[in-house]
Amino acid sequence: MIGRRGGKSFVAALVAVFLACFFDYRPYLAPGERGTIMVIAADKKQARVILRYIAAMLNGIEMLKEMKARETANGFDLDNAVSIEVGTASFRSSRGYTYVAVLCDEIAFWRTDDAAEPDFAILDAIRPGMATIPNAMLLCMSSPYARKGALWDAFRRFYGKDGTPLVWKATTREMNPSIPQSHIDRALERDHASAMAEYMAEFRSDIEAFVTREVVEACVSPGVHERPFVRGTKYKAFVDPSGGSNDSFTMAIAHREDGRIVHDLTRERKPPFSPEATIAEFCKTLKDYGITEVHGDRYGGEFPREHFRKHGIGYRLSDKPRTDLYIELLPNLNSGKADLLDSPALVNQIVGLERRVSRGGKESIDHAPGGHDDLANSVAGAVWLCAEVNKAPTALFGTYDGSAGTQRNFYHSTAR
Repeated sequence: MIGRRGGKSFVAALVAVFLACFFDYRPYLAPGERGTIMVIAADKKQARVILRYIAAMLNGIEMLKEMKARETANGFDLDNAVSIEVGTASFRSSRGYTYVAVLCDEIAFWRTDDAAEPDFAILDAIRPGMATIPNAMLLCMSSPYARKGALWDAFRRFYGKDGTPLVWKATTREMNPSIPQSHIDRALERDHASAMAEYMAEFRSDIEAFVTREVVEACVSPGVHERPFVRGTKYKAFVDPSGGSNDSFTMAIAHREDGRIVHDLTRERKPPFSPEATIAEFCKTLKDYGITEVHGDRYGGEFPREHFRKHGIGYRLSDKPRTDLYIELLPNLNSGKADLLDSPALVNQIVGLERRVSRGGKESIDHAPGGHDDLANSVAGAVWLCAEVNKAPTALFGTYDGSAGTQRNFYHSTAR
């Protein structure tokens, strides 16, 4: 755990080259088997930072240059039955290798137990591949972040203890005195909590989990993935629009029943997709549930509103920003009043939300770096809309007569 610009990537590359070039692993390898030094990061682009340092050593040091048998886009094959490769943080693609060493870069920013690829599962998939190689090394490096995940667990259990895995903690300036202290001082003045993590190697105390997995899973109806339209039920819908290139376009439908808020349907279109075609598809589903108006945020300006209107669906801007929607969601989860569909992706996104407090004391709730919350946002919006119905605001309700194929609108006005 070292602050930013403290030389983590260079040290990792140096370790990788030393282990690859100065140890003979062939006695422990079967005929045709190669030992692998794997550099793993959240994505291959990030992992290649270390690979470039490795390439500079193998290409620039004459003695090591002679050991190169082959160079590929993803690494090097050496003439001593060792390969150096870059990989991504996946417990599926990490299996099947015989590992000489594994270098895990910026592991604090890998997804934790809220993800389909949690950091603990990736490390568990790696360790069996190291079992037959004496002195095989697992080296995880990162600037610290939130107090969760594999890095926090290792720090909490092993830091400062003898006879255990070594946990190395150092500030940026301790590792790299060339970084001006004035630069760090300015960063501390701008955002103390962030700079303490970035340069002083301290875990952030201003970032905590929004809700536990146990609370969310207690609200899930196992095996129920979608609920059909029921005549006479007043449904509410919330959308989280997207332009089709980065985030998903999601929609959630819910209703209120016997004091509970029941999640009926979720739709997600992952990029790439056509926003116009997605809106047309969502509008058909909305009409099937007798819904004539959808709520959503201000994303895309007039574009989503215009296209929803073309299909006969009104688009009302949400009164609440994302953080407020999650704050409204929390008591419904804690009290068990929310009845959620069985969706692992939705559960992971809600569990992955982080609560942050700014220097001015303002609270925000959002996904972790590299994470997503498109499903969680639309479901939180639908839950909020159903909770608002109970507060008797002015609202537009739609009912749908499926047999006759007609749609009727009813206006219900009640003073707040």
